[in-house]
Amino acid sequence: MSLDTPPTSPFAPEESKNSDSVSTGDVVMKVSSEALATVRDIRAAEPDPSALALRVAITGTKGVEYTYDLSFEEIDSVDEDHVRYTVEDLTVVIPTDSVELLRGAELDLPKSAGQGGLVIRNPNRADPLANINIELTGDVADKVTQLLEASINPMLAAHGGFATLVGVDEKNNVYLTMGGGCQGCSASAATLTQGIQQSIRENIPEVAEVIDATDHASGENPFYS
Repeated sequence: MSLDTPPTSPFAPEESKNSDSVSTGDVVMKVSSEALATVRDIRAAEPDPSALALRVAITGTKGVEYTYDLSFEEIDSVDEDHVRYTVEDLTVVIPTDSVELLRGAELDLPKSAGQGGLVIRNPNRADPLANINIELTGDVADKVTQLLEASINPMLAAHGGFATLVGVDEKNNVYLTMGGGCQGCSASAATLTQGIQQSIRENIPEVAEVIDATDHASGENPFYS
């Protein structure tokens, strides 16, 4: 049985109000008290709740966000290719190839009133260019523009935003502005630093710094405020 997990922002991870549940073993991903209660309620509808573990796996990426699968699995059927630990009476199992990508994350409830399901607040970031071969040509400005169009802006579009190159100075400092849902967004500075800047500097080594030139005060529709 799968559990739905609405997406949460990878750029501004929030602390849960209560994460005081007692855990034993190698706790890869914490489970807040509220999330634990929700999982127990869902598990209680299964024929043999005490025989079930909560399995959490990363299934892919969407921009810099990971996508997840949460399901109940029979504890006795979980193979050795999983890390296993307990949170009070709940056994949690995570495939070994998801462990480091989930380490430090927390399963929690959404902060928004009326939003159901569960969210995973994960401080780890996916590389939107992983396994993608983009050939960048021309000068620094040309390469930045190509990277924005091919990878970065499709990622930002999920939040109604986009980045635009303003210019490159003589020291190869790159100046960008954030538009759409990213303008006036409280998380856009983190977005620039943790996502865009990393992608640009890794793919265009000659870039010195990536500088946010956005007038955030004039943003009218920030995705996160």
